[in-house]
Amino acid sequence: MSTTATPPVPGKPVQPQPVPTLADKNRKHTVSAKPVTWKLPVTLLVLAVVAFIFFGVLGPQSTAKFGVSSGGDFFQLPAIEVPAFLSGIVLSVAMLGLAGYAMFLKTKNARPPRWVPALFTVLFVVAFLIWVVGGARTPSISLAGLIAGSVTLAVPIVFGSLSGVLCERAGVVNIAIEGQLLGGAFTAALVASLTHNPYLGLLAAAVAGALVSMVLALFSIKYVVNQIIVGVVLNVLVSGLTGFLFSTVMQSDPEKYNSPGELPIIEIPVLSGIPVIGSILFKQSVVGYLMYVAVAVIWVALFKTKWGLRVRAVGEHPQAADTLGIKVNATRFWNVTLGGAVAGIGGSFFTLVAIDSFTKEISGGRGFIALAAMILGRWNPIGAFFAALLFGFADNLQSIVTIIGTPVPSQFMAMLPYVVTVFAVAGLVGRSRPPAADGIPYVKG
Repeated sequence: MSTTATPPVPGKPVQPQPVPTLADKNRKHTVSAKPVTWKLPVTLLVLAVVAFIFFGVLGPQSTAKFGVSSGGDFFQLPAIEVPAFLSGIVLSVAMLGLAGYAMFLKTKNARPPRWVPALFTVLFVVAFLIWVVGGARTPSISLAGLIAGSVTLAVPIVFGSLSGVLCERAGVVNIAIEGQLLGGAFTAALVASLTHNPYLGLLAAAVAGALVSMVLALFSIKYVVNQIIVGVVLNVLVSGLTGFLFSTVMQSDPEKYNSPGELPIIEIPVLSGIPVIGSILFKQSVVGYLMYVAVAVIWVALFKTKWGLRVRAVGEHPQAADTLGIKVNATRFWNVTLGGAVAGIGGSFFTLVAIDSFTKEISGGRGFIALAAMILGRWNPIGAFFAALLFGFADNLQSIVTIIGTPVPSQFMAMLPYVVTVFAVAGLVGRSRPPAADGIPYVKG
């Protein structure tokens, strides 16, 4: 450690003062750093052992077959056939290796790289899928159909999670995603039925979602009402209002008020015929294409623009943002409104894409699933997108395994995404930290 002299003081001898070296700074950083917990390594180990027992040792002896191409593909690829038992053993051993690596790093007080839980999750999902298909009466499944159906079912969840990201990055908890989805679905059906134009219904859905969000913003930002309470009340209010209007208006003349038609599926020539990815990326409705655009645009806007920097500053430290001249509450208000419009577009999926009519509670709780996807994705648009795909994958797999006759109960398949979310939030992805000022009202002065 080097020394330096302080400025001389009359009547006192000069005392050398230590100057921190780079080693001292590193040592201080190491001591003050938060210790690594056993949560992630133990979680990985438990799941790896479960996989080894069920997917490996007790796995089926048949061959699982996965079709890659569909009839309309530009060219055909052969189906993938894998021995279920051997694949379960190999994949579970690989998972045990990743768990052991994570535990080794813990003994060194080092955190596992992010690729470790990510790769572990992929291996676990693949092993589970092989186990399910291999044990079915008809051990064959269309991989292209499974993935494409998963993406389709995840569309409203993706829009809902993006709405949550926009709101909570600005510091407002958005529990009202369910109401925004439901309001968008109802308005899209009604307007499209009256105008005989589903595209106007899509636009009206965004307006309806924005109006629901404005109520949330008004009470939680201007009148400083508890944000969670306002969100819950809005969900109940929109549910009751749409249910009442459905019973009294739509059912009185379904042909006039509840026949919105469907948004057409737009196929991009040649590209839509690419096996697997063609039906996912290039064979979608307008809402499906908007989903990809929304994920990319919101990510770029939040993390690569001055506007995004201001939004994140408002969500992390509103007092500091205020001192820099940023209008905190105005930023929050418009972000919440924008989030509602995004969720409203997601709600239009139910009545303009999935089915061509509105029914009570058509959103089916997917607004709350979107909240879980947002948290699992760590308040990042891309992370929320992939987390939403997990729910869509489980939802679609539940339907497919019933058709192929797997011994796994469908009720277990229905609960799978929620169990995975609990494990992921609790252990696999570590502790999720929301924006520091999330849910905290800002009163200037």
